[in-house]
Amino acid sequence: MYPPGADVVLVRHGELGVKSEQVRRKMEDRLAENLWAMVDSWGLTGDVERGRNRLFVHTDAPDGVARAAADTSGVVSASPARSVEPTLSTISEALAETAEAHFAGGTFAVDAHRAGPSDTHPFASTDIESEGGAAVWDAIEAMGEKPEVDLDDPNFTLSVECRRDRAYVFCDTLDGPGGLPLGTQRPVVALVSGGIDSPVAAWKLLSRGCPVEPVYVDLGDYGGPDHRARAEATVERLADFAPGESMRLHVVDAGDVVADLAAELDDLRMLALRRFMLAAAEAVAEDEDAVGVVTGEAIGQKSSQTSANIAVTDDAASLPVHRPLLTMDKAAITNLARDIGTFEDATVDTGCNRVAPELPETNASLAAVRAAEPDDLFERARACAAARSVVPIER
Repeated sequence: MYPPGADVVLVRHGELGVKSEQVRRKMEDRLAENLWAMVDSWGLTGDVERGRNRLFVHTDAPDGVARAAADTSGVVSASPARSVEPTLSTISEALAETAEAHFAGGTFAVDAHRAGPSDTHPFASTDIESEGGAAVWDAIEAMGEKPEVDLDDPNFTLSVECRRDRAYVFCDTLDGPGGLPLGTQRPVVALVSGGIDSPVAAWKLLSRGCPVEPVYVDLGDYGGPDHRARAEATVERLADFAPGESMRLHVVDAGDVVADLAAELDDLRMLALRRFMLAAAEAVAEDEDAVGVVTGEAIGQKSSQTSANIAVTDDAASLPVHRPLLTMDKAAITNLARDIGTFEDATVDTGCNRVAPELPETNASLAAVRAAEPDDLFERARACAAARSVVPIER
């Protein structure tokens, strides 16, 4: 929903504003580049303008551009807006026309913010709210409706952001992921299984500015039906959040290793497999100049993810292992997967349940796992990583 004559999208960021001036400018530049790439990837056009603590996208497709902006890491929110001269009369006129187009009954409020020094304009935010609110009241009465103001919980809010040279009228705000612009942090490798959790974890790192190199460990005969295809589908969706990056899926063939672990180990085989995966992911990270490994683990969600067992698996990697879902419950993770669009492609058996023993160890010691696992486990992990195939992801 946007005002008649909308011609711009207000794009807000958050954390960038607390950085030093030099860092903030670099991050704003990167955010502007990423925003343009996202808009272009949606098949839309727009000119990105940088303002103080804001980006403005001038476009003839404000609704689509606002939705594209809301998918961009570093964006807190986006509003399709109409830009007008920063005078009370033109602002009030735009507010009235917006009410005529979108008011559907109930209560209303006008929320205005005037940026800049107090002498920038000969009126205050409260003046905009008072005079603009009166114009909206008259417009609603002219529609045959009974206007009613509610400043606490209105059914319909009209907003104004008045800056030095232009004022912006809007009535809808789309939430973005927040975080930092993609590419402002070093890359990481993400283990993706095609299940619900791992794509969400990878997305979380994308939203913190880290380019992601997804790694899929093929379980061979222990993989679920269409397992790899589902993993590729979730990575394709992740690539939608990184239009400026050439995302690729690294496929590590571990079928023989999994078969050997299933035959030789009992209650500790899942921990040995997790250690193998981390070692393989670290080898890929070294090749790709990445600085960490990402997993979708959450404490206690599975037998291999107890706090004790996570400590055991962590020993397999020298790089930091990032677990952004560590304290989230499954319902919250699933809801986030739905929000970012990876849930549908991820609802498939990941195959790990066919590897797991009937009574897996939940409180393992590092010494016991080291004694049980094959001596050449990490050597095989590095060899499998070196022999991996790389699949370009089509957006």
